[in-house]
Amino acid sequence: MAPITTDTQDIERKISEEQLKDAIRTILLYIGEDPDRSGLTNTPNRIVRMYDEIFRGYQPDKKPRITTFRNSAHTEEMVFDCGDYYSMCEHHILPFFGKYYLAYIPSAEGRILGISKVSRVVGYCAARLQLQERLCREVVEMLSNALGNTAQGFAIMMKGSHLCKSMRGTRNKGEMTVTYFTGCFKKKAQLRNEFYNIVKMQ
Repeated sequence: MAPITTDTQDIERKISEEQLKDAIRTILLYIGEDPDRSGLTNTPNRIVRMYDEIFRGYQPDKKPRITTFRNSAHTEEMVFDCGDYYSMCEHHILPFFGKYYLAYIPSAEGRILGISKVSRVVGYCAARLQLQERLCREVVEMLSNALGNTAQGFAIMMKGSHLCKSMRGTRNKGEMTVTYFTGCFKKKAQLRNEFYNIVKMQ
């Protein structure tokens, strides 16, 4: 198969779908299940299809096209977006998920993002084995690059619930919040406070 390229690394798929299905059957045997019982016979097929969906972030052809527009109003006001995200922790391959909050301040002479592009970029970057901290950085870097690195600054907050803590190990509430700031948000406490206040209102 051809190499699969991401923004951070080159990955080549070295096994076929049939080999993956055999591996899933082995896992079922390991945990004490019978992969041939009626409820599980099609589980390997379902997992292969699910992996293609939830790990689409490794497929360059699934990378979102980030539409931008000329900042014809020459605005330098804060632009804010929020929504849900779902990802998989790279340590135990268990889900973590929650809400993201993102703001940026465009350049008066630069470009602005299409209204749906933030959520598409978050979804694509989250569709890999991830760390919440790295996910924040990757989202901002992809959006900043789409604007030609002209935005005055970005702010992102991600709140996540991690099942690797909630359902195993300490079996405690696995909640974590990560923030990442660039440009004017990193330099100006007033802008960070404005961002935090908007987040509180959501």
